[in-house]
Amino acid sequence: MLRIVMAFFSTMGIRIAVCISLLVIVCSTSVYGQLCPDFYDKSCPNVLSIVNSVVMQAVAKEKRMGASLLRLHFHDCFVNGCDGSILLDDTSTFTGEKTANPNNNSVRGFDVIDTIKTQVEATCSGVVSCADIVAIAARDSVVQLGGPTWTVMLGRRDSTSASKSAANNNIPPPTSNLSALISFFQAQGLTTEDMVALSGSHTIGQARCTNFRNRIYNESNIALLFAGLRKANCPVTGGDNNLAPLDLFTPTAFDNSYYNNLQFQNGLLHSDQQLFKGGSTDNRVSFYAVHPDAFFNDFAAAMVKMGNIKPLTVNNGEIRKNCRKIN
Repeated sequence: MLRIVMAFFSTMGIRIAVCISLLVIVCSTSVYGQLCPDFYDKSCPNVLSIVNSVVMQAVAKEKRMGASLLRLHFHDCFVNGCDGSILLDDTSTFTGEKTANPNNNSVRGFDVIDTIKTQVEATCSGVVSCADIVAIAARDSVVQLGGPTWTVMLGRRDSTSASKSAANNNIPPPTSNLSALISFFQAQGLTTEDMVALSGSHTIGQARCTNFRNRIYNESNIALLFAGLRKANCPVTGGDNNLAPLDLFTPTAFDNSYYNNLQFQNGLLHSDQQLFKGGSTDNRVSFYAVHPDAFFNDFAAAMVKMGNIKPLTVNNGEIRKNCRKIN
């Protein structure tokens, strides 16, 4: 009898182990690669609430921070994948991505990520990656500003390197025309439809005068009243860092106003207005302008897709203790 009981529990142990293994396999072979939404459910169950709390406080203090945290995720993922490389500081022997042209004196929110990381480390040290924190913070920022939510896939690890040259070459500049924008996004495995939806992130945030000066003074496909309004704070020379909202009417609300702006030639950046200029993306812009729910759904889906760009998982990369430096 004892042997039968022992054999039974032995068999049950094997079955339990197999079930656990299958759960891991399900996570690692999902349509989102090796990422899954419940990655930290056991190892750090409070991580989502910690991130959300810090983001809520940061956005309440400065609504622009919501756009900055969202942009931080974009600029991370477009450079060798969503691996937290954008967070690394330069040292005497290491050059990171912060001083690349698209990021220098422009990308913000590093202090918010630091605050989140400190609180997460105090709860579950060495468990949650900086790359995942950036991804969660981007989602929570959009929600705080009235936008859609989505399930953030988790399990990324942090890179031990960065690439200033890739940041300079892979992130679409504000001078991009439509064909260039399509190519930039296709290089990351994102479709033209994804690109139009993700461009809607410019319904929040601000841009520096240096990035839209040429448009307001030299381009013809811009509303005269809009150009005049922006010239008041962006002179022909000087004032490079003067800011203007990317969305003319609701600059701190995540909505579909961005697409309405484009229809009336009120796009702030050259690259924005390229989406509605008699080209292949005009119809989708018009569709999102009158169907905000469709924009929200497509934006959320595209964010999940973007968040899965070449993540480091399993034994690749590391879990940084300090997001600004390699362990």
